[in-house]
Amino acid sequence: MNPSAISTLGDLRRAVDAGRVPHRSVHQEVRENLIAKLRRNEPLFPGIVGYDETVIPQVINALLSQHNFILLGLRGQAKTRLLRALVTLLDDHIPVMQGCEINDDPLDPICAACRARITVEGDATPIGWLPRDSRYVEKLATPDVTIADMVGDIDPIKAARAGLQLSNELTMHYGLLPRANRGIFAINELPDLAGKIQVGLFNILQEGDVQIKGYPVRLPLDVMMAFTANPEDYTARGKIITPLKDRIGSEIRTHYPAGRGDAMAITAQEAWLARNGSGPRTDVPNFVAEVVEEIAFQARQDRRIDKRSGVSQRLPISAMENVVSNAERRALVSGEEMAVPRVTDVYAALPSITGKFEMEYEGELKGAEVVGRELVRAAVATIADGYLSHLELRQVIEWFDLGGSLQLADTLSAKDVIAHAQEVQGLIELAHAAGVPKQAPAPLLASGVDFVLEGLYALKKISRSDERGYHGGEAPVRRPTREPGLEDEPRMPAGGGKKKYYN
Repeated sequence: MNPSAISTLGDLRRAVDAGRVPHRSVHQEVRENLIAKLRRNEPLFPGIVGYDETVIPQVINALLSQHNFILLGLRGQAKTRLLRALVTLLDDHIPVMQGCEINDDPLDPICAACRARITVEGDATPIGWLPRDSRYVEKLATPDVTIADMVGDIDPIKAARAGLQLSNELTMHYGLLPRANRGIFAINELPDLAGKIQVGLFNILQEGDVQIKGYPVRLPLDVMMAFTANPEDYTARGKIITPLKDRIGSEIRTHYPAGRGDAMAITAQEAWLARNGSGPRTDVPNFVAEVVEEIAFQARQDRRIDKRSGVSQRLPISAMENVVSNAERRALVSGEEMAVPRVTDVYAALPSITGKFEMEYEGELKGAEVVGRELVRAAVATIADGYLSHLELRQVIEWFDLGGSLQLADTLSAKDVIAHAQEVQGLIELAHAAGVPKQAPAPLLASGVDFVLEGLYALKKISRSDERGYHGGEAPVRRPTREPGLEDEPRMPAGGGKKKYYN
């Protein structure tokens, strides 16, 4: 179909009669385009990872059923992205009345002004073509949204200028919902919408029309509705009123990535890692990427973190960007052309981690940074166990137990790290056994050495001080900090002292 060849109402009628232009509702359009994509085995929702066996089949069922639907899930579960991907199921262009605020159908106009215009101009009435991206309207629900914002209101200025009665349909000022006519209207965080505004959505969901300001004007809109909500919002900030829930065709639950592989794919897709420009080129080792991802998995099961709020997938995305930046900073200072993140860089990324979760009472007592450090160590222990458990670690551990000590600041260049690591019998070989290639460049080998050391520390095989000094034996357990004035001996200041150990 060539839209430029159809410019008048008469042209459109002939094209529809000849079958060159489909004439159907939005729900029918989405359903038929979805069926065509399924038959061609095309990807339906590009960029959505981890939902192929769970959420996406349910969304497909809702669309095939021509349902309005809601996505229920915690923050950072790609709900909004999934809604925006629905645009790909719309036609490339649809015919509309030129200049109409509500994208009226030239063959079945609902707007009084459009009907009057067609009566005067007939088949010569000019039409326009609306692209698919302009047919998606999204609104973030907030308590201050009014029914006028959503549905519309009477415009007295328009009535005065045209000399019309206020009850005349031509005096209407249309809200977001009528302006989404013949498209998709999405509302994010539905429970935050005031109850009386939710009531205003009843008609559009059930009867397909809206009424403005109590006047006897009904607009039978053709619109597909989709919503998102946090399931905890039913009893927290607000709630979805029962009659509205009853009118929503399908309720679909989203979730966080089930496995580390899907989570890493999402982070690799979303994080800004390919930093083209004047900086050094970056290469993220797989074990570092796994550690960053495991932090979110540890946080989601930690009793000190509020599970009702959730731990967004934005945590590993932001953390990975910070980890790469710390590696960049070290490479720039050291004059290296390649920036390879190390596990110790993950600790430097704590500012991008601590703000991504809300804590329970026990977590609040410890503090976000302490909890964050413990989550990183737990993540390193989990990943290191998978890489090192089958390797012979005794030689390296005994070197430390016999009094060996290794001081490796996270700012050391790759060559310096390797030079220090060569003092420890078997450490370089252990890094290669953990997956670093034999001919790997120095920054990658240094990252492997750092991973082995941090892994041994996290698994409590060796100890480490705050100054990145690795020593033999498991780190001693710190005494719990008491309130000022109650201690028997001077309290160690936070971050101070010559030695401080983390378990």
